Amino acid sequence: MTVEQATVFAILAGALTLFVWERWRYDVVALCALFVAVAAGVVPANDAFRGFADPVVTTVACVFVMSAAVRRSGAIEIVVTRVSRWLAWPSLRVFAFSSLVATSSAFMNNVGALALFMPAAFHAARRAGRSPSELLMPMAFASLLGGLITLIGTPPNLLIANIRAQYAGVPFAMFDFTPVGLAVAVAGTLYLAIGWRLLPRDRRGTSPPEASFHIEDYTAEARVPEGSPFADKKLQELERLGGGDLAVVGLVRDGYRQLVPAGYTILVAGDILTLETDPMTLKSVVDQAKLELLGSEEFDPQMVRSDVVGVVEAVLTERSMLIGQTPERVRLRDRFGVNLLAARHSGHAHQRLSRIRFAPGDVIVLQGRLDTMPDTLGELGCLPLAQRNLGLGRRRRTLLPLAILLGAVAAASSGVAPVAIAFMGGVLLILLARLLTLREFYEAIDWPVIMLLGAMIPVTEAMQTTGGAALIASAVARLAPYLSPLSVVGVVLVATMLITPVLNNAATVLIMAPIAADLAIRLGLGVDALLMAVAVGASCDFLSPIGHQSNTLVMGPGGYRFTDYWRLGLPLSLIVIAVAVPAIAHVWPLVAR
Repeated sequence: MTVEQATVFAILAGALTLFVWERWRYDVVALCALFVAVAAGVVPANDAFRGFADPVVTTVACVFVMSAAVRRSGAIEIVVTRVSRWLAWPSLRVFAFSSLVATSSAFMNNVGALALFMPAAFHAARRAGRSPSELLMPMAFASLLGGLITLIGTPPNLLIANIRAQYAGVPFAMFDFTPVGLAVAVAGTLYLAIGWRLLPRDRRGTSPPEASFHIEDYTAEARVPEGSPFADKKLQELERLGGGDLAVVGLVRDGYRQLVPAGYTILVAGDILTLETDPMTLKSVVDQAKLELLGSEEFDPQMVRSDVVGVVEAVLTERSMLIGQTPERVRLRDRFGVNLLAARHSGHAHQRLSRIRFAPGDVIVLQGRLDTMPDTLGELGCLPLAQRNLGLGRRRRTLLPLAILLGAVAAASSGVAPVAIAFMGGVLLILLARLLTLREFYEAIDWPVIMLLGAMIPVTEAMQTTGGAALIASAVARLAPYLSPLSVVGVVLVATMLITPVLNNAATVLIMAPIAADLAIRLGLGVDALLMAVAVGASCDFLSPIGHQSNTLVMGPGGYRFTDYWRLGLPLSLIVIAVAVPAIAHVWPLVAR
């Protein structure tokens, strides 16, 4: 082993450790790895930022944008609304939604496809009197299965295609992934239609996971009497008594009801306040402020709603600005004009979360103006879990974004233009047609993923240029006398599946694909077969809620626990292996020609 090889391995081992530690975000870890690689001399300084110019990075960014345009168009939701009313049986409902998500995920970003159908799934489940938990995890897994079908279905496929070009001279085409990916997706979706019953009964019962949350349980009304020390003081001063655990969500003055009153509102004697808090905090505030408690037994939850103001449930994505923050620090009402009514953290309902930091997958309940709520949710990085008068998408130019996406796919698959150019053209058409604003354009791109790809591409290429990948492949090749070509495909697929839960799937591909390609060359096997095994393994993380954003996104809304993913995901992983290995052997030559 040379010094350069040892340096590359040390950098990758350090990055892997930091990825698993999760104290730093994966894009920050990737940038640190790039900086150290340049400082150590294994990546030339002139090539440090070459990864950001790679067509793969451009294509991934374009797919994010086009997915957002389709999601906002409302085209798919119209179909879902018409179809969902015919889905009376739970297994049929799971199969239908899983199939729709998988099909959309073949041409859209995985998370975008899942987010597109989540509100409709909640609506369909509630209409049937069932728990959305029956649908959400199967839909998340289906979004990963659908990504296997086409080149643009998931970033790992684009990376695999790029690495294939380095070894075979040409990348994989748009539908080269389809024979294997479609077989795996169909088998997986059929399993999910039955396997959802493996989820614990308390997660798939007849009551939705938010059933334990009732606004009336911790909302009360109180009057500001004459002589109260808070008469003629600002409303926000009263809220400070609760230490972040109290919100004034309504105010009645002279018979006029005001929802989401401003924090600078001056309280006057006779005001009736709607207070949202836990019982202990309520007693403390009432005593200190000398308020007259009117009670909560007869409270009507509709009193925090009107034609203009409503209550919306939403889930925090990994890109949410709330991640790592507390409600007290974010000051939601002062900055965004919304009240936080409740939140569910890590699958457990809480009355207040002023001292708990938000995490991806948390569900929050917000009260605010319905006309501005979509923009507020977008700015906060949250996805609505039900229609709640927000609508599932814009009802304008419904088919145009979908037509542009299909046109870009056709141009790329027919060879009229390279994939990156075809999708860049599609993005330009979307912007020229004003299907997205510039703000929505930039918000649609998952910048941490872009930074990860741009930074890790030069680092993992150093593993090839220094001979590190060949060194690992040589060590594995010593097992060749004991393994058949089919077994090698299975070992590579399983190894990739085991690494993916602790790494970002794109990082897994960048590390595993060069090793698999060098292994194929040393054993005289088909490079395409082993690269396809890496592609399948990197996209099939069904064992944890943290390995992929889709899994994280449904954890809070579904009320799932960590072990639930193993219950449903382990059999699915075995099915993927059982279907993918023979399918790869059937479609791609196992022996080099």
